[in-house]
Amino acid sequence: MRRSSGFPRSARRTTAALTGALLLTGTLFAGNAAAVGEGPDYQGNETVNTSILSTYDDVAGFLKDQDAKQDAMELEVIGQTVKGRDIHLAKYMSDPDNPTILYLAQQHGNEQLTTEAMLHTIKSLASKHNAALLDDVNVLFIPMFNADGAMGDVNFPLDGYLAKGERHLTRYNANEVDLNRDHVAKEQPETKALHQNVLRAYDIDYAIDLHHQGTQSRVNGDLVSGSILHPTTPDVSPELVERSKRLGSVVYENVDSTGWGHIGRYAGGTANTIGRNGIAAEYGIATLLFEMRGMSDHEYEPYVLGQKSNGYLIRQSVLTMEATIRSIADGSVDRADTSFWDTLPEQCSTC
Repeated sequence: MRRSSGFPRSARRTTAALTGALLLTGTLFAGNAAAVGEGPDYQGNETVNTSILSTYDDVAGFLKDQDAKQDAMELEVIGQTVKGRDIHLAKYMSDPDNPTILYLAQQHGNEQLTTEAMLHTIKSLASKHNAALLDDVNVLFIPMFNADGAMGDVNFPLDGYLAKGERHLTRYNANEVDLNRDHVAKEQPETKALHQNVLRAYDIDYAIDLHHQGTQSRVNGDLVSGSILHPTTPDVSPELVERSKRLGSVVYENVDSTGWGHIGRYAGGTANTIGRNGIAAEYGIATLLFEMRGMSDHEYEPYVLGQKSNGYLIRQSVLTMEATIRSIADGSVDRADTSFWDTLPEQCSTC
């Protein structure tokens, strides 16, 4: 479903300073090239510390600061979480006729490094090099969708979670609901805001849903740095699946070719309650799921990755966003070769 009138220009313009965020600590790309795929698991002795991650206030302050600095950027509040935190949408909308891509991070609150990468990408769009790029593509960012889960401010106990630091991070929103299973009922305030004030309000062509997965998945004997998947619901057309596969091709070619990235196919379900499926089916948007290796916190050890891998995981997400923005702007996404999907191995814990 395409909407021709979705090009709102409302924004809140205030300023604040980002403090204490991983984005600005100088550790963005720290570590060695093996850190993404073969970096250390938690195993009870690796450091997993949430104090180095951006808090909700850090993210909100950073976005307001960039909104004041960047003429091309507009900041919109699309709704509030269960606990009343604003959900921010950072917009680069140069021309309503341009193709538009949406990046969504932290549907699951314990999957934070995609948020750190999004902040870095937003900052990079202020450069003169990217100014011309933004003439040919509209870009939407939601950096911290599940802020209550990210802050551990929830209505259920988080006993047994592994990370140290000032807070725990959990998959669920404050009502203990998985927001990435609420894209049909749309019962939670976060999901309602996304659908009413973004997906129905803007003419979006592409969307990438950024997540983290566990640490043990392999392809061809090697641990993956991440995995990708197009819509798998039977409710989308082959043409839309092909467009989604082309978006995945851009990600695969740019990440897997680095030497430190190693991508597999995600083993995902077909339900429309899942974001990549429901959004594609309801709105005709070409969607891609990208699952990075390891989570920032969890109660199950095999899901948590030691923070020595943080720099390269963030870099992987930045590369994903920058490459897809560029390919949509110059039209090369339309020529992307999708044949690799035919042989891309599905990841598993033993393969």
